[in-house]
Amino acid sequence: MTAGMLPVPGAHLYYETRGSGPLLLLISPGGGDVDSFHRIAASLAERFTVVTYDRRGYARSPLDAPAETPRIETHVDDASRLLAALTMTPAHVFGSSGGAVIGLDLALRYPRQVRTLVAHEPPLRQLLPEGERGTGDIREIYRREGTASAWRMFAARIGVPEAAGPFSGDGSRFAANVEYFLKQEIGSRMWARHDLDIAALRNSPVRVVPAGGRTGREYVGHRCAVALARHLDTDLIEFPGHHAGFHTHPAEFAHTLSQVLT
Repeated sequence: MTAGMLPVPGAHLYYETRGSGPLLLLISPGGGDVDSFHRIAASLAERFTVVTYDRRGYARSPLDAPAETPRIETHVDDASRLLAALTMTPAHVFGSSGGAVIGLDLALRYPRQVRTLVAHEPPLRQLLPEGERGTGDIREIYRREGTASAWRMFAARIGVPEAAGPFSGDGSRFAANVEYFLKQEIGSRMWARHDLDIAALRNSPVRVVPAGGRTGREYVGHRCAVALARHLDTDLIEFPGHHAGFHTHPAEFAHTLSQVLT
């Protein structure tokens, strides 16, 4: 594994690369960092050059101006700049949860950089019934009761045991990631404010693969993945486990992802 830092407007991105072969960028979920995928990265590196990174504001990717309002578009630009720094050919991209939302917009806005986009349980709230689209209750719990209570509510809503979390290998980094996610991304309604242009995505030259877990089908992420597949008139690919199957079923998950990409 090699590590690097990439300066981008308003921040510096910490990233890691491992393996050889076609480039595969993994975009972490809300609250996660490079360790989100540490259980699948080694297996994938046998066939791909695997790139993981801390999104801006998380862990080792500090903001130059911490007061900036988080935006999906900014994260998409960051991913595009990271790809441009590492390869001149279209790359495979896998994103899970919030990372899948970023990946979908990346495929839409920078199609020449993306070969295949696997979107694992993206919380596209525009695809949910109107009464289920908000996160105001989580923001209110965070305001009244703090990080731990708000994270428990969020974890229950996506169908992931609280202890699984976004899987940072470092306890203090995990706590800081969750705090940033709840205060900045949930608090600013970054995810809720974003509307993906699904009609335009249907006409994209990028191969887009909606994916969901084999379990937890009643939860938000899986339901959104099913709806996305229907809107794109394509099949939903099922991966082992639930919303965090890459952590709970790493060998099977990595094998399925390799099959989808090749």
